[in-house]
Amino acid sequence: MPRYWVIAPYDSQKTEIFENAWSYDLKHNTIAVGWRELPDASKLDKAELEAKFKEIFPQVTNKGNITRDVNTIWNFLHEISIGDYILARKGTKKLIGHGIVKGTPYYDVSAGKDRVGNLTENYYPYLIPVEWEQKDISYSDIVFSFYTMYEIDEEKYKELIPEPTPTEQLPEFVMEKYFEEFIIKNFDKIFKGRLTLYNDQEESKAQQRIMLDDENKQIGRLDLLAKDSSGNFVVIELKKGKESDQVIGQLLRYMGWVKEKLCIDTQDVRGLIICKKIDSKLKYSLIPVADKISVKEYTMDFKLVD
Repeated sequence: MPRYWVIAPYDSQKTEIFENAWSYDLKHNTIAVGWRELPDASKLDKAELEAKFKEIFPQVTNKGNITRDVNTIWNFLHEISIGDYILARKGTKKLIGHGIVKGTPYYDVSAGKDRVGNLTENYYPYLIPVEWEQKDISYSDIVFSFYTMYEIDEEKYKELIPEPTPTEQLPEFVMEKYFEEFIIKNFDKIFKGRLTLYNDQEESKAQQRIMLDDENKQIGRLDLLAKDSSGNFVVIELKKGKESDQVIGQLLRYMGWVKEKLCIDTQDVRGLIICKKIDSKLKYSLIPVADKISVKEYTMDFKLVD
């Protein structure tokens, strides 16, 4: 079975280098990742790779960052296989290509330098052959993480490259498309200071945050992340037509991730579901977790004005 990966050709903020790299990738059917200071690591086992990484990058002291970077290098060299699918992203809201892996990864300093226009201080030396189809899809919400490379599942892949939807299959309640943006824009008014949106330096967004596990596999994308007046995290999930069992399962998973990855010291995490109507399935699902998850209903008015 093929696997599905997201890779950024380069830092999208460095526009010229990004365009050089992506043009090279399209022309030569390849893509690359960095860590140019690290010598060819293809023959190292994972323990040796981590030891070498710590030796070369002593300034990286955060255990989570070390694990993430080592796993990225390892996955690129040993987990991506011929026949896997790659999505190339630019920033967090734009897809620029998708392709199929056609060969095994290799280490090539010369090709890495050519790829960025011989800007030797900015090259990526680890490359892999990919047969690309150029794509240009801009999404209204954040759909990609800032991480250089990570794995997604087939469902997420198909969501990012959807099949055309016949007109008759469009959702009945089109206004729900704008529900999340409405909450973001009116957050302070809605929650009256009891909650504040959470932002950090790495993700910088409280909305549609990508969550990755220790192996850089995507485990979900939470709708909204906030903090209460006590400094505890609140994961907000918008039901938006999802089945009750699905929304409860997702919310518990997201709360677990926040507890492990973001909470420090005595911080805790709770969940909040916002839905149009509390049905019986949701009512009974909430009973065992009532101390951790609350639910609020919303109403939306639609008026025609002459």
